[in-house]
Parts: sequence; C-alpha cells; structure tokens
Amino acid sequence: MITFIIGLLILLVGYLTYSKYVEKQFSPDGRATPAYAINDGVDFVPLSTKRNQMIQLLSIAGMGPIVGVIQGILFGPIAFILIPLGCILMGAVHDYAAGMISMRNNGMQVTGLIQKYLGKNVYYISFCVISIMMLLVAVVFVYTSGDLIASKFFNVTDFSLNNKVIIYIYGIIIAYYLLSTMFSIDKIIGNVYPILGFILIVGTLLLAIGFFVKGVRLQELDFMHLNMHPKKLYLIPLFFMTISCGLLSGFHSTQSTIIARTVKSEYEGRKIFYAMMCLESFIAMIWAAASMTVYSLNIVPENLIGQVPAIKIMTEYFVPSYLAFIVIIAIVVLPITTGDTSLRALRLTLSDAFKINQSKAAGRFLISIPVFCTVIVMLYIVKSQPDGFALIWRYFMFVNQLMVLPTFFYATVYLYKNKKNYFITLLPGLLFVYIDMLFILNAKIGFNLSYGLSSVIALIFVGISAYWLSKKLKNKGI
Repeated sequence: MITFIIGLLILLVGYLTYSKYVEKQFSPDGRATPAYAINDGVDFVPLSTKRNQMIQLLSIAGMGPIVGVIQGILFGPIAFILIPLGCILMGAVHDYAAGMISMRNNGMQVTGLIQKYLGKNVYYISFCVISIMMLLVAVVFVYTSGDLIASKFFNVTDFSLNNKVIIYIYGIIIAYYLLSTMFSIDKIIGNVYPILGFILIVGTLLLAIGFFVKGVRLQELDFMHLNMHPKKLYLIPLFFMTISCGLLSGFHSTQSTIIARTVKSEYEGRKIFYAMMCLESFIAMIWAAASMTVYSLNIVPENLIGQVPAIKIMTEYFVPSYLAFIVIIAIVVLPITTGDTSLRALRLTLSDAFKINQSKAAGRFLISIPVFCTVIVMLYIVKSQPDGFALIWRYFMFVNQLMVLPTFFYATVYLYKNKKNYFITLLPGLLFVYIDMLFILNAKIGFNLSYGLSSVIALIFVGISAYWLSKKLKNKGI
C-alpha cells in the first residue's frame, strides 16, 4: 500500500505547491471577470466558488475516472504514480490554463482561443474535430448512462432499441440534456450539480471507507517490472490513452471555458480549475485501488476484467448493500453530467463561430435543435451496430487526447508573450504529440505500423511541432 499512499501524497503536495507556481505564471488580478463584464443572464452569470467547483468537477468527471481506471490498473502499481504525476504536471495545468486564458479573453471558447493564438489553419481543423468530439461525448454518455440506469434500477438485460424501456430512458436523458443546454446555467445546472456533486463525493468516500473495513490488496511498484499488463500491452502510449480523466483529457478545456464565464474573481481559478482536476484524480486513485484489490482476489470473472459490469462487483465488495445504492447513483451521475455540458459547450462554440446571439431563446434554439437531431441520429446508428459502442469509444479516446495539443500550444504562446515560464505547457504538449502519434501509428484502428517505426515517426512529429511552434512564438502579431 506504500505506492498508493505515495501517489496520494504526490497529489496533495503537488496541489499545495506546484499549483501555486502555475498560478503565479498567470498572475490573477482584480480585473472584472466576464461573469460581470458581459453578464447576459444565460451563459455569463456570476456563481459562487462552490457552485463553480461542483459544475467543473461533474463536467470533467465522466466515466473516465472509473471505466478508464479499471482498465488502466492492469498495467500495475505504476498507475498509482502516473495518475497523480500526470494530473499535477499536465492535466490540472491544462484545465487551469484553458479557464484562465478564456477569462482573459471575455469567456472565449477553445476554438476562438485557438484561432487567436495559433492561427486560422489550426482553427478550421480544431473546430471540426472539437465539434465532433463533443457530439461523440454526448452520444457515448447517453448510451452509457442510459444502459446503467436500465440495468441497475430496472434489471434490463436487453439493451437494444427494440426494448421500449431503453427508448424511454434515452428519451428522458436527451430531454434533460436539451433543457440544461438551453436554460441559463444558474437555473438547472447551477442548482442540480451541487447536489449531484455531493452524492459523487459521498459515494467515493464510502468506497474508500470500505478499504479499512474489508482491507485492500495492493501491489507495490517494482522498478524491474514497471509494466505488468497481462496482455503485454505497451505502457506508452496505451496507459495515457486508457486513463484520460483523472490524468489528462482534452475534453476538459471545453468545460473550463464554460466556467470561465461564471467565475467571480480570477483568484478563484486555482480552486476551481486546478483543484477539481486534482479531486477527479483522487477519485481515479480510489477506483484504481478498488480494482486492483478485487482483481487480485479473483472475484471478477476473467471476461469482465476491465469491463463496466466489474464496477458493480467492486461496489458490492467494499460497500454494505444498504449503502451501495449511493455509489451506484454516483456512478450514474458521472456520464449524465458530462454529456449535458458537452452539448452546452458545443452550443457556445457554434454560436461564437457563427456570431449567433445566445441571450435570446430563439438563438439558442437555432443551434440546439440541429445539434440534438444529430445526436439522436448518431445514437441510433451506434445502437444499431453490434460493436458500435466499442468502436465509438476507441475513436473518442484518441480524439480526446489529440485535443490536448491545441490547448497546451495556445497556452504556450500566451505565456511566452506575457514573459512567463511557457515550459509548463510546452513540455506536456510535446510529450503528447509523441504519445498521440505513437498511438495512431501503431494501433490497429490507426495505421497498424510496428512499434519501433511508429516511435521514430512520432519523434519526427515532435520535432516538426516544436519548429512550427517556435515560429508562432516569434509572431509579433499575436
């Protein structure tokens, strides 16, 4: 358990120290935030720190901190070190940078920031990719949350569209998504999220308390065998692709820029953007320990290891039956509260791109209706395919990690122009150029090249990226 405790200490000490250093680079001050300067009563609305914290946490914490972790822990106890290190040095920096730079640019969304700091060519590509990513997030989490609700509360075993229960559940979730996308952020999301956030935290703590009651069986880090995956999968890049939420996720930048419009003071940024990413990492660590324990006890059937049904087994093992429902509700909450804000982010992105006023309901309907029709069509196509979910999840996983690059890079340009330490975003960005390219070049869903050749080509892309970015840093027009 020493490795696990060291990981938790890295997370705590990292937040208490490195987050303050990162904050210093962005130098928060007393200027009026977009919540006050542009207050439109819909998207630009001042909210309390606690509300913003809960909205941020639930927006970024989809199923990744659980589903990704129960797969990623198969690499062994190295996960207990890489998760907190990745969070402190990369993930939390990424989320904080996205939020702070957005606040400094009137709540501009990610695509607008990409255009301003990286140019139109990168903007056009990123706009398409980010829009697709947010649609994928919505579809994945309607699918995931709907099936979880059907299985946990209605004992459904037929998850096809032939089952009317599934259709009704999906319909209710989509209707909620539409309302939360359309209404002012303080009306639905601002009121519901604090309650759901409390349930999530309580559910996580119940699981952690179960460690003391039932005990945990955790392996210690063996430097001679850093990668212990039973199928001998490559630690780099697959670990960083598998565990995104809790470590680093490109999707998070689209959520930080939503909250950038509701923060009262720049001084709250560290508590909202950086701290909530660390809390998500803590959640990931708890589920990682639970996963390793039940796997070592051989109480999870081999065919369910790393699969969603294993979550129920973990919950039942660590939490008494009369309290397990709280953990189950917390699990169900995660995908629902990520899917809704992904569509809100897409509405804001499209409204910024096409200059459509969102202070009036008509403008919000103009964007939301075609977006939701697209989500319904995509959901139907995915559900109609036998392996539709597995396929869409794999591509979402890659696109999600690919989108960390523009945020790290425009943050690098921003810090450089303001004469701050831009290496805090440059180095993670270049590392993920290597990881992303290595994955897509080597993966079967990509180019399926050999690992060695993929590594060489990925390094070439790192060099090209560094050269291209150096040109951007010297551009005096920004």
